[in-house]
Amino acid sequence: MHAITIPEPGGPEALVWDEVPDPEPGEGEVLVEVVASAVNRADILQRQGFYDPPPGASPYPGLECSGRIAALGPGVSGWAVGDEVCALLAGGGYAQKVVVPAGQLLPVPRGVDLVRAAALPEVACTVWSNVFMVAHLRPGETLLVHGGSSGIGTMAIQLAKAVGAKVAVTAGTKEKLERCAELGADVLINYREQDFVAEVKEATGGAGADVILDNMGAKYLDRNVQALAVNGRLAIIGLQGGAKGELNIGVLLNKRAAVSATSLRARPLDEKAAIVAAVREHVWPLLAGGHVRPVVDRELPMPRAAEAHRVVEESGHIGKVLLVAP
Repeated sequence: MHAITIPEPGGPEALVWDEVPDPEPGEGEVLVEVVASAVNRADILQRQGFYDPPPGASPYPGLECSGRIAALGPGVSGWAVGDEVCALLAGGGYAQKVVVPAGQLLPVPRGVDLVRAAALPEVACTVWSNVFMVAHLRPGETLLVHGGSSGIGTMAIQLAKAVGAKVAVTAGTKEKLERCAELGADVLINYREQDFVAEVKEATGGAGADVILDNMGAKYLDRNVQALAVNGRLAIIGLQGGAKGELNIGVLLNKRAAVSATSLRARPLDEKAAIVAAVREHVWPLLAGGHVRPVVDRELPMPRAAEAHRVVEESGHIGKVLLVAP
């Protein structure tokens, strides 16, 4: 088979489409013939040499894919060769074939085509696990999403609206904010021109956000805590603004607020399987009913992964950038 390899860390040109050995499914695993994968920020960090795959994972980038089951490993039940699926991966999505633990498989939702299903696993699992399983967003509460036009952001807006929450988003352009509004966002904040703390406070009558989904890390830490409501929950899922920040614990105590930080890739298999099962139970019916949909900016052939990485690094996209396997 062919896969995108990274012979040496570097810029987008470090991604090389090359012939590699076919993987073989082991106990509890399936072999998926990949139709499409999606570009995530973690892939860019891996390409740059800053985010190695977990031990035992595929060395190739790609944290999600869609495709068809080509073979079943020992001990796998409930799936059959030929099933159309999408999957959460620890790596290996930028390839023509990938081995997946059976617990990380999802059926392609009704009404979603097979290629676009590749845009779902990472964002659905990230948003559901953080916003609902950890931060427990409830109907009537306010969610603030940083990077509302990203793949994560576009899914968070839709899921929060589906459960009856109010949604505020930050983004850097009018076009991105307009797309967020089309998905249901109630409060639109241009972070280049507006103070999100003040805007969220004004939109909530001074209360603040009940839940904040943050991809920036250190840069926004202090202001995120300021923007939280009493009993608010800050869920940090990214470090685009740095890894080390100063936290005012006094403010946190006064608000009886909580800060959590999670990632998916290195979680144990049983934790990933539990998240995938929850997504199948709660998110998949919303997709099948047309209440939530994948947001895809563009599809590129997988050998052109370097071009896709440039698009994502320049942040000119809305939603997900997909790589379609030849």
